[in-house]
Amino acid sequence: MLKSLQFKIIISFIIFGMIFAFGISIINVNNLEKINDRVLNIDSAGDTRILIDENIEYIKRITIILSTSYIICMILIGIVISKVLISPVESLVKSAEQATKGMKYNEIGKSKNEIKNLATTFDHMNNELKENLNEATRARKQTEAILLHMTDGILAFNMKGDLIHINPAAQDFMKITTENTFNEIFEKYGDDMNLEKIIYLENMTSFQKKIVLEDKTINLLFAPYKDENERAAGMVVVVQDITERERLDSMRKRFVADVSHELKTPITSIMGYADTLLEDEVDRETNQKFLNRISGEAARMSKLVNDLLVLSKYDSSKNNNVEKAPFDLGKLTKEMFESLEIEMAKKNLIGDCYVTSNVPLAYADKNGIERVIVNVLTNAIKYTPDGGEVQAYVGCVYNDAYIKIIDTGIGIPKDDLDKIFERFYRVDKARTRQMGGSGLGLSIAKEIIDQNNCKIDIKSEVGKGTEVVIRIPTIKGREQEIKKEEKIEKAIKENIVM
Repeated sequence: MLKSLQFKIIISFIIFGMIFAFGISIINVNNLEKINDRVLNIDSAGDTRILIDENIEYIKRITIILSTSYIICMILIGIVISKVLISPVESLVKSAEQATKGMKYNEIGKSKNEIKNLATTFDHMNNELKENLNEATRARKQTEAILLHMTDGILAFNMKGDLIHINPAAQDFMKITTENTFNEIFEKYGDDMNLEKIIYLENMTSFQKKIVLEDKTINLLFAPYKDENERAAGMVVVVQDITERERLDSMRKRFVADVSHELKTPITSIMGYADTLLEDEVDRETNQKFLNRISGEAARMSKLVNDLLVLSKYDSSKNNNVEKAPFDLGKLTKEMFESLEIEMAKKNLIGDCYVTSNVPLAYADKNGIERVIVNVLTNAIKYTPDGGEVQAYVGCVYNDAYIKIIDTGIGIPKDDLDKIFERFYRVDKARTRQMGGSGLGLSIAKEIIDQNNCKIDIKSEVGKGTEVVIRIPTIKGREQEIKKEEKIEKAIKENIVM
């Protein structure tokens, strides 16, 4: 721009010089014509020579004066043009170059001429551009920070299939590098995993697919993105680990199926007996038998519904603190054991509850722990053959109180020990249903134990019996925890003050 402007100024000077030369030529021609007229009127050669010399001197003076005036004018014009036009333009060009390189530029200043107005406009434009660039930089850094710390993986590809962005989560999920292409990463998971096919055949809409990587279930969301001309520019892939969601969904489906099955059996039985009583004439003994069956199945349904309500209650209070309070674990266990002595007597079971001395007060939800003790003792009695033994021990280990319940029952197979806390899981389904179990007792017990920071451990051997140990925090341990928390809080405050 500056060179073009200088070239135009030079051309202007040349044209002005040519005009000046043309003007001098006209003056000289005019003088020569005057000399010619005067020479014709002079008789002697000497006078002619004097006249010519005088006119030559005159022309020289005029030429010198005009040339000097021309030079002075050109210098003055050049200075003015340089100051008014070239200097601001040079400053404007330098500022533009500095702004292009992201450097701080020198502002041109204020002036009333058009060039300086242009420079002022450029200053304003550059300030706005800087603000926009700063805002874009902040937005880019925010986006990078979000992508960096997202638990979902993000991959971006251009239309060639080259990987142009990947966050750490995606690298961890997919075990890939930035050198991999779209087809290299995804084609092994199916014929439909093709970049062009997803973009064009899916009409620029998102596309999802589930895959299995090692022991994880991964959901892939493919979303094409467009350029400023609304044409396909590439593909963004969101990688989500849905393993836990799939597990919970599977548990939910199984739970619904189990509840439906558990309710269907007694309902079918009740409907069958009721229809028989309504349609057929039966004797009094058969009538009483059917009514007893209906009552038993109704009681079984009622127990199942109650257990579901209890389980729902503990599920909904997982994020809430349970009401904990100190209580005598030995006394509570003895009371529960004594309340079940009638059931033990029906099967001629031998047993007692033993409490060691100096057991500190337990610190937990008393009602919840009571339910756990009753559930474990009931199972021990239920699955111990006639004439067997059921023993309970209450003691203390470190800062925890414990309950140990040992029976000589049928035992639990080793492969089933890890599953007995699952909802509706039964080792022997037919036998458990016959004994009136809902399959939810241990699930409820496990929820209560987890919410009270307790621990449960079960050892069993088929045909020999089962040993259940429940460890419960004590008030002594709680006091030590409070002191420890106070020390940590005090140390934090001291560090803040320092």
